[in-house]
Amino acid sequence: MSDVTTVNSSVDSVSGTLDLVANAARNGAADARAAATKALSSTSLFLSRFVYQTTYTISYGVVFPAAFVARAIPRDNAAVRGLIEGAQAASHRADAILGRSL
Repeated sequence: MSDVTTVNSSVDSVSGTLDLVANAARNGAADARAAATKALSSTSLFLSRFVYQTTYTISYGVVFPAAFVARAIPRDNAAVRGLIEGAQAASHRADAILGRSL
C-alpha cells in the first residue's frame, strides 16, 4: 500500500510541477506581450518625434533663408517678375498634368 501511496504522491508532485510550469509559461507570455507593447509604443513615439523634429528643422532651414532673401530683393524689377511668372507657369503646367483646374 505504501508503494501505491508513493506512486500517487510522485504523480501528484509531477502534475503539480507541470501545472506550475504551464502557469509560468502563460504568465511569461503575458509579461512578454506587455513588454513588447510598451517597447513598441516607446519606439513609435521616438520615431514620430524624430521625424517631426527632422522635417521641422529642414523646412525651417529652407523656408526662413528663402523668405529672408525674397524680402531683401526689390519687387519691381525684371528678375523678380521673371521668377513670379515662371513659378506661376510651372504651377499651371503641374495642374494641367495632374488634371486639376483652377
